[in-house]
Amino acid sequence: MRFEILGPTSVLDEDGAPVALGGPRVRALLTLLALHAGRVVGADQLVDGLYGPHPPDGVANALQSQVSRLRRALGRDLVEFHPAGYRLVADPQDVDARRFELLAAAGRRALADGDAGRAAALLGEALELWRGAPLADAPHAGSAAAGMEELRLAATEDRIQADLDLGRHRDLVAELRRLTAAHPLRERLRAQLMRALYGSGRQAEALAVYGEARRLLDHELGVEPGAELAAAHLAVLRADPALGEAAGTTAPAKAVGATGGQPGLKQGLRAQLTSFVGRAEELAQVGARLRGSRLVTLIGPGGAGKTRLAQEAAGQEPGDVCFVPLAPVADAAGLPGAVLVALDIRDALLHAPQRPALDPVTRLGTVLAERDLLLVLDNCEHLVGAAADLADTLLASCPGLRVLATSREALGITGESILPVSPLRLPPPEPDDPLAYAAVRLFADRAAAVRPGFAVEAGNAAQVVRICRALDGLPLAIELAAARLRTLSVADVAARLDDRFRLLTRGSRTALPRHQTLHAVVAWSWDLLDDGEQRLARRLSVFVGGATPRAAERVCGLPEEVLFSLAEKSLVEHVGGRYRMLDTIREFCAERLAESGETTAVRDAHTSYYLDLVLTADPLLRTGDQLDWLARLDAESDDLDAAVRWATESGQLETGLLLLAHSSCYWWMRGHRGTSANLAAGLLARTGGACPPGMEEEYVMCVLVSAWTGVADEELRERLAEVRELLPVTHLPERVEFLMMMRSMFTGPPGDVEEIYHQLLEHIDGLPPWQRALSYSGAGFVLQILGRVEESVASFRRSLATFREIGERWGAVLVLSGLGSLASEQGDYAAAYALSDEALTVARELGVRAEMAEALCRRAEALLGMGEPLGARADYEEAAELARRVGSMDMLAWAHLGLAEVALAEGERDVALSLLAQARAECPDDWYSTEDIRKRIDATRDRAVSGR
Repeated sequence: MRFEILGPTSVLDEDGAPVALGGPRVRALLTLLALHAGRVVGADQLVDGLYGPHPPDGVANALQSQVSRLRRALGRDLVEFHPAGYRLVADPQDVDARRFELLAAAGRRALADGDAGRAAALLGEALELWRGAPLADAPHAGSAAAGMEELRLAATEDRIQADLDLGRHRDLVAELRRLTAAHPLRERLRAQLMRALYGSGRQAEALAVYGEARRLLDHELGVEPGAELAAAHLAVLRADPALGEAAGTTAPAKAVGATGGQPGLKQGLRAQLTSFVGRAEELAQVGARLRGSRLVTLIGPGGAGKTRLAQEAAGQEPGDVCFVPLAPVADAAGLPGAVLVALDIRDALLHAPQRPALDPVTRLGTVLAERDLLLVLDNCEHLVGAAADLADTLLASCPGLRVLATSREALGITGESILPVSPLRLPPPEPDDPLAYAAVRLFADRAAAVRPGFAVEAGNAAQVVRICRALDGLPLAIELAAARLRTLSVADVAARLDDRFRLLTRGSRTALPRHQTLHAVVAWSWDLLDDGEQRLARRLSVFVGGATPRAAERVCGLPEEVLFSLAEKSLVEHVGGRYRMLDTIREFCAERLAESGETTAVRDAHTSYYLDLVLTADPLLRTGDQLDWLARLDAESDDLDAAVRWATESGQLETGLLLLAHSSCYWWMRGHRGTSANLAAGLLARTGGACPPGMEEEYVMCVLVSAWTGVADEELRERLAEVRELLPVTHLPERVEFLMMMRSMFTGPPGDVEEIYHQLLEHIDGLPPWQRALSYSGAGFVLQILGRVEESVASFRRSLATFREIGERWGAVLVLSGLGSLASEQGDYAAAYALSDEALTVARELGVRAEMAEALCRRAEALLGMGEPLGARADYEEAAELARRVGSMDMLAWAHLGLAEVALAEGERDVALSLLAQARAECPDDWYSTEDIRKRIDATRDRAVSGR
């Protein structure tokens, strides 16, 4: 089938006949799915696109109804359900919008390659796919439609550019008049109209277009024309032949940087032996910067591909270019001479007494004074001061000169345009299409060169992705890794990356020595640092996820200005307020830290910093500031784990217990079950099962965290049994407040529930706000067990009011779920649905996936009670996926139990029994909080077996 959404939505079958779709909602749903053909579209995104900001009540059921109608129209197999949403099973190229994007991109590449004829054909074919306003049947998808319109206009501009390059100036004037009237602030269209008019012999009108545009931009925006429009104006004034010959003119003036229409002179640029992969956008950016600035500097870490990008950009320049490699130049005194040699300017053999020799800088200024030239200064970092002085002097005295520099830090000259060159784009750990990412394409290209027939496919994609991610997307490192395929398999290379500096040692023999091994690449940058910068760089390697300036200053013992200097020299990158090292640089610096003998002291300082952080953050996670502190700890999560590991490895058991106990609330809210349980198990093993004196609360929390995965061996069961002995049920936490929640979840109340209720009432009023709110909730659960429903509801309501008073959303989710459970028990499924839906909304705002899964399970129970099994199944499936992601085994077991109940309700007995067996295997045996789930699993299995 073919899907058309660039206009009114329609579907054509294999014979080209239209397929009847039905009403507007179905057409809107198809439009949204077709826009992302082959990919899962989230239910929330579909609801927004179908109903806008005010969806109806029961919108989940309404969405499922529309999906059912669409399946009837297209066939059930073409619209797949996934836990995260729905997917249109179609090749993206069968959708006109996607085909348009592909054709437009191919046309743009052809235009960049100088093939104007092919570009015009491809872009014309792309634009012919449009039949009207895009996404016309999805009125709430305005932003997506606006994006498509922008792509259409850009493709139109590209097609016009191709037609101009083909000399079709007169044919374009009328079209460009219409387009500039419709888009008066679009400068590219104005520049193209100027070119079309000039090429039609209408130079005065072309200049008038510029004057009108300049007035409009000044009046509307208060800005001057941009570089492209200003360049078009200057070109018309100069009768630049690059515009195309104006009708009635003869002998046009020589183009800047060209001689007699011939390509400019390229000095020092070598023909490349390998393809240029993954830098099309950066290449275009360099070209644009060079058109707007006379000094452009490409900065980035070693191995990022700055030199190759500069070579490619210089090769596309129409005028004269001189490429000057500075890596072999040892000192500042040799820099001007290296430029003279690259320009092929030799010293005179003899100097007459009356004509003394000029110094090299003066000679360069004299030679370049009236020349139009792009001078490329490659690898300036070890001569950055001298390079800055030379560039500044020459640019001031040579008006036709432009400079493109590459360096690991900027030259620091007024007017410099700095363009960071980042590593290649990396795929996520499990990408749908690895070759959509430049880093993988580069590896595949270089691997095929050393191992003919190599291709990235299902059998090796995971290892290739791992290699590219481990090497930070650095092109040089990826090329070195691909070269090892001459003697190693992809799996072998991936397995040996833990020792990357020994592995990646066989680069090109003709490359510079510092580009032949990965170690040499990083060592070159290291050697350019001063003592203070080297101290900070090696100490900063203890941070796993990067550091804020405050954290780096405290842990590393050096002022933040040194950190900023490392960022300027591309040793660290600044991302989202944090300074982080690429893993390759971090590993190198960690080796230097070990050599310095500072590892223990710096890692102790790192651990101390994170202990102070969690001691501050933990109580604030249960206040109105919890969103801010959750976000802050999200950024610090990897380093928090590293601090616990170091405390365990170094035998700082009390510090480790403090770190772990005060991280537990964060870990639980964020669903970090598996990682935190492993950390706790490792710490418990170091304690030898003995609780340090005075740390009973921290030790008990460590035992409980170790049980979070739901898998307990005999030793852990014994420790769980000891929890009540260490801390009696009447114990109120003094240091680890969250223990109040965790202990009851795992151990439950003792046999006399009534006694527990009265004990709660005795202490509740004197408790801090969060513990008081939690106690009201606990009383509600106890009263529910005792069958005192009205009192239970009242207690839950007091808990909810207290949580809301202190701004604690997580506790509110807990109570809303309890109220929903109570309503469901009473058969009030509408109230249960509303309460669970409210809990889900708050949980999503908070980003707590395990609680989202619980709310979905409770909402699904309500839907099943209301006789809506389809909606219940969708909620249970989403809950299972969320629980699986965070390793919440209790929620996963509940979701599979619910799916079994749905299957049983629909007569699918075998499916139900299979799901029940899966749920029982997943359900933790040692948690009090899962007792109800275990009982329900057994009861449902009995019903399924008996056929009742």
